[in-house]
Amino acid sequence: MSFKSKLLGTALLGGMMAASLVAANPASAQTAEFKTKQAGDIVIRARGIAMVPDEDTYDHNINGGTGHGELTNDVVPEVDFSYFVTDNIALELIAATTQHDLTWQNPSLDAGSVRLLPPTLTLQYHFMPESRWSPYVGAGINYTFFYDSKPGQFTSVDYDDGFGYAFQAGFDYAISGPWSVNFDVKKIYLDTDVSINNGGNTSKAHLDPWVFGLGVGYRF
Repeated sequence: MSFKSKLLGTALLGGMMAASLVAANPASAQTAEFKTKQAGDIVIRARGIAMVPDEDTYDHNINGGTGHGELTNDVVPEVDFSYFVTDNIALELIAATTQHDLTWQNPSLDAGSVRLLPPTLTLQYHFMPESRWSPYVGAGINYTFFYDSKPGQFTSVDYDDGFGYAFQAGFDYAISGPWSVNFDVKKIYLDTDVSINNGGNTSKAHLDPWVFGLGVGYRF
């Protein structure tokens, strides 16, 4: 399945989930009561996310050429948890794993694939916590684990785990009671060292992915 098809499927799934919640409520979406954001709240969300690397991968000598690596995008389900310290301030932790194919350009080589597990913790500020429509911004840290690496045409391809930092913006739209729809965008700044052919070649990779999310949340 192509990335565009996955992205369209994710958007449709998020829209269907939101529509089903509205339809299940006997009151209309405009008049239904909803739970406002308050200190002590815990929010669990289920989102579909699209991880889109904005990579800058380079080396000075891979199989006799100079070039760069390109990672494919991926669309996966994600779960995240938020705790409201105050009505406006919350901590959010996301958990998801993605898979990406790596192709080396100039010369063109199949560098296999790798899975990423990038838990990210952000501190958020929520505007208008008592409103049905409540935007927010946030910033935090990320630690990415690379695993299940496949070497492709090479003997081995290994990636170093490491810390990064993240910025985000998004909004919650309250539907009814504790339910809400969420849209979220994150920019994660992430570097890794790539070791190819058992250390015979090394490359510095700036992956710096965008993460686009759409889903629903439940507030406790």
